Formats: sequence, C-alpha cells, structure tokens
Amino acid sequence: MTKTNPGRFFEDYQLGQVIDHATPRTVGAGERALYHALYPARHALYSADTFAQRCGLEQSPLDDLIGFHTVFGKTVPDISLNAVANLGYAEGRFHVPVWPGDTLRSRSEVIGLRQNSNGKSGVVYVRTQGLNQHGTVVLDYVRWVMVRKGDLGAPAPETMIPDLAPAVPPETLLVPEGLDFTHYDFALAGEPHRWGDYEIGEIIDHVDGVTLEEAEHMMATRLWQNTSKVHFDGTNREDGKHLIYGGHIISLARALSFNGLANAQMIAGINAGAHANPAFAGDTVRAWSEVLDKAETAAPSIGAIRLRLVATKGGAPGALRGEGGKYLPEVLLDLDYWALMPT
Repeated sequence: MTKTNPGRFFEDYQLGQVIDHATPRTVGAGERALYHALYPARHALYSADTFAQRCGLEQSPLDDLIGFHTVFGKTVPDISLNAVANLGYAEGRFHVPVWPGDTLRSRSEVIGLRQNSNGKSGVVYVRTQGLNQHGTVVLDYVRWVMVRKGDLGAPAPETMIPDLAPAVPPETLLVPEGLDFTHYDFALAGEPHRWGDYEIGEIIDHVDGVTLEEAEHMMATRLWQNTSKVHFDGTNREDGKHLIYGGHIISLARALSFNGLANAQMIAGINAGAHANPAFAGDTVRAWSEVLDKAETAAPSIGAIRLRLVATKGGAPGALRGEGGKYLPEVLLDLDYWALMPT
C-alpha cells in the first residue's frame, strides 16, 4: 500500500464532491512581516494598529491577500497538484477580517467538470471556503483549474459548467463590523484621493515596477504552503523553468497599486480574475488599474469602488487585448475586484 500522495487527476473528481483540506494554519505577525518584505505593501490599515483603531477596528487586521493565499494554499494538494494552469476566479467575497492569531482552514466543493477535447486534461471548478477557528467563513470564492488526466482511457464525465455571476453585487459586499472612515487620516494614508475623486473609465498608471526574483517567488509560494509542482520542480516543464505562482503576481500588482489607489484599503470582493500569460524570474512586473464601477455602502463614510487591476511585463496602460479578443502577450493578470474606500 502506497503511503505517498500523487495528487488527484481529472478523472478523480466528481460533481458535488466535498474536500476538507489539510493543514490548518495559525497566522500572526510573522505573516505580516514576511508579506511586507516580499511585496511593496503600504496600505495604512494593514500597517498600523493606531490607524486601524482610528477607523473603528480593535487592531490592524492581516492583509486580505494573506488570508486569500493561506486559504488557497491549503487547496493545492487536493485540487491543483497536477494542474496545467490555474485559469480563473469568480464570486469571491471577504466576509470578516483575518486577525493575528486566527487559525484558517479550507473546504472545497466540486461544482463543475469539463474534459478538454484533447482527452489529456480537463477543467475542474470548485467553490472554496476559508474558515477560522470559530467555524466562521472568512472568505469564499470560485476558481477553475486545468488538471491532467492520470489515466487517458478514463471516460469523460458529463460536462457541467457552473453559471457564475459576472460580478459580486455591491449590495452583498460585507463591511467589517465597526469599520468607520469618518475620522480617516488621509495624510497618514499617503494620498488625498477619496471615493468621489475617481471616475468610471479612469485609467491609473501605477508607475513603479518590480523584477521577479527566483528566490522571492519560491519563498512566497512556500509561505502559503502551496505545493504545486510547476513552481518548484524544474523537470515539470520542458523548458526547465519554474512558473511563478499567480498569487505572487496578484500581491505584487495590488501592492504596486498603492501609487494612485492608496485609499482603496480593503478588498471586499473578487468579481473575476485570469492569469493571462505565464511569468518567470527576470520579468519586470508593472501595473495599471481601470475604474469599472462605484457603489455606496451603508457603513459610515465608506464607498465601494470596482477596479480592474492589470499586471503586465510591458505595454501601455490600458492595453489589454489584441485582435480576436485575446490577451496581449505582455499581460500577466487581469483581476476585477471591489475595494472599500473613504467617501
């Protein structure tokens, strides 16, 4: 009897299957320090207890993407160990903040399956929940991933593609209990621009760039306990390269967006996302954002802003797709999300 885990292949998934993922992870100040060392993250709400307390919270929560990456990492051994690529995200909502000392675990349900025409792989759709030590849902999202078949002769499952919302309705976004931007300090936050200063259709060039380093992306991927072979094993690709974990690109782009969006403090929802092209060590990542929508919330002095965050390795801000609607080859990430901002 073999005791090692080769990972699930496409034929191992069944519609409605629920997977409780190992291993729970207690997160704390160490995650914050490493996160801020790996990325140029400077949003004030996640940097200082005093700033967070002025905004009605007891202390500074951990960055939203620390929670996302931790929850995502738990799922990799069961969902994407044998993945060809992580394809996209939808219907993501951040329910409650992640606090230092919280213990996070993950649970996924298979909600869709589609075998590819080549018969060598298929797409698996899962809805994943991240839960804390109290059993409270911290965040949830849908993602779909292309997974290799282990047995090429295994019959194709009945195709089921879930009907996913094009965006999270703004009225369903959850504002953390107590969050209040009435006494928000714009000087300490780093920029004066508030919710009302942004116009739908506006393009923001975030100016700065970060060159990807092999050691940093591998450290980040290990930090989230992501065991996907394509990020570490040079024999997994014909070119011998290590594929950069898509979450590393998300965090880099989000951190770069501080320049122009310093007051887009909390991520409240993920409407859609695609890792458009692969990234490798040596690529220099830049970012731009487009304002897609704005919505009021019932919380004091807090508005929701819908942003398209695009990470690239070159090209002009605003350039996204070419002929036929395909992503331009320099586009790495196209992420559509809601953020909370002072009005």
